[in-house]
Amino acid sequence: MEKANANVLLHVENLVKYFPITKGIFIQRQVGAVHAVDGVSFDIYQGETLGLVGESGCGKSTTGRTVLQLYRPTSGAVNFDGVNLVSLKGEKLRLMRRKMQMIFQDPYASLNPRMTVGEIIGEPLIVHKVANQKEIQERISNLLEVVGLNAGFANRYPHEFSGGQRQRIGVARALALQPSFIVCDEPISALDVSIQAQVVNLLEDLQSQFNLTYLFIAHDLSMVRHISDRVAVMYLGAIVELTDRDELYNNPLHPYTQALLSAIPIPDPVADASRHRTILEGDVPSPVNPPSGCRFRTRCPIAEAQCAESRPEFRELGPGHFVACHLAK
Repeated sequence: MEKANANVLLHVENLVKYFPITKGIFIQRQVGAVHAVDGVSFDIYQGETLGLVGESGCGKSTTGRTVLQLYRPTSGAVNFDGVNLVSLKGEKLRLMRRKMQMIFQDPYASLNPRMTVGEIIGEPLIVHKVANQKEIQERISNLLEVVGLNAGFANRYPHEFSGGQRQRIGVARALALQPSFIVCDEPISALDVSIQAQVVNLLEDLQSQFNLTYLFIAHDLSMVRHISDRVAVMYLGAIVELTDRDELYNNPLHPYTQALLSAIPIPDPVADASRHRTILEGDVPSPVNPPSGCRFRTRCPIAEAQCAESRPEFRELGPGHFVACHLAK
């Protein structure tokens, strides 16, 4: 995709989300905060897929939910289609939600077991009052067929389906209001490997069919490479590298990205034995009390004194290649 001519659908600037830590039985007082998302900025262009990767607990899912205003941000701006979502409340925000949807991580927990598949998929249409009963039934049948399921499944309950089928139902629900932007929050991590490719191929087919834009959150780097146009790497609440997919995998500049990529298994035993592995020392610091300066410095193999003194600027080192590292060149 030619970024110079592409339209920016989503512009996120200095997004911050802290979760307060309180103490006390009768009088609750704040004694600290979890720095879940801390100064995240990125753009997503119309029709592209931005992959967001990082280890568990780094703030990927919180970023996705804060972008959609499921969590209200502590500070920062989220401009979607020219509108700052952070400033919207009540009815105005509810109307904007029709254009933004989410596919959740766990297909076993995200579907109401007391509702039929038809009721689950049709609920967004009822809530937003965009169709009458006959139109809703037609739309449910059409959506089930679009995601590769039998239209006759509408009267069944979620427990009657496998994990892959449930995730397809979740995809159908997300498509019900014909959104332009979907946050895919690790939509394949709870599925068998054999089913993962089916769901990813479905997402790609739907993207080309309906001109969808995705924020694809995952920790499986090989799958992210397959589906994404650009990739953002996240560590402890901050994005440390952002660039095109092939550039990231061929020329990683941040030490954390290099360590992540070196951990991907290679099916060739000879090539795997000869390549350089970066083994990170220690544990991920607590987001309650993150390190000063660079977040990654406590585990970085090349850290210097300046890394503890100031937070590295998120700067462009090559065309469209952004890195937050004092020492990257």
